[in-house]
Amino acid sequence: MNMADRIQNLRKTKGISQEELAEALGVSRQAVSKWESGQSSPDLDKIVQLSEYFEVSTDHLLKGTELPAKDDEGLNTAFIFNSVATAFDLLSIVLSAFIWYETQEAGALIAGFIFIVFGLMLHFIGSQWARGKAGLTLKLRFWKINIWPVLFLPLSLVYNILALSWPAPYPLIAMNRLIPFALFWIIYLGAGTAVTLGCVKKERSIK
Repeated sequence: MNMADRIQNLRKTKGISQEELAEALGVSRQAVSKWESGQSSPDLDKIVQLSEYFEVSTDHLLKGTELPAKDDEGLNTAFIFNSVATAFDLLSIVLSAFIWYETQEAGALIAGFIFIVFGLMLHFIGSQWARGKAGLTLKLRFWKINIWPVLFLPLSLVYNILALSWPAPYPLIAMNRLIPFALFWIIYLGAGTAVTLGCVKKERSIK
């Protein structure tokens, strides 16, 4: 692997575009493109900037010396946080639906939103340990799953208030409101699918 390949690999591992890297370094996108294609090499000051930006040594950029081993312990910590966060996000639907079915009170929605917020907080805390390519992949996999429960409760609340003037944690159906009910599922499935496919595409691009 030459320097051009190393720069490209570091950029993709960080999950940024050539434009974003160029902006961070104060150069044009064409300059970054030429570095990555091997048409030209960055000046010494830009090599220093690259090493600081990607948090690697200049020796790695210039000579290809090995990067430090992956922080497996950190990734394991991030995985645990993400797993617990996913459980909270899924429980937000089950818990709020169960409470509302029994009481039909706003407390069911409040409980659901508390679980969602707590789950997302755990994810963002765990993300502090998710670094590098493996860390980015872990984050993308989290959102491929969690976008579905995270979207469900807010969209259900909006649908029920607008269509039925009655808050509920899941979409209620009424015979005279079939079009809004169908629209809810179109929006929910469309948004969830779009985010999931976006995560899949980005995950493939960093491999």
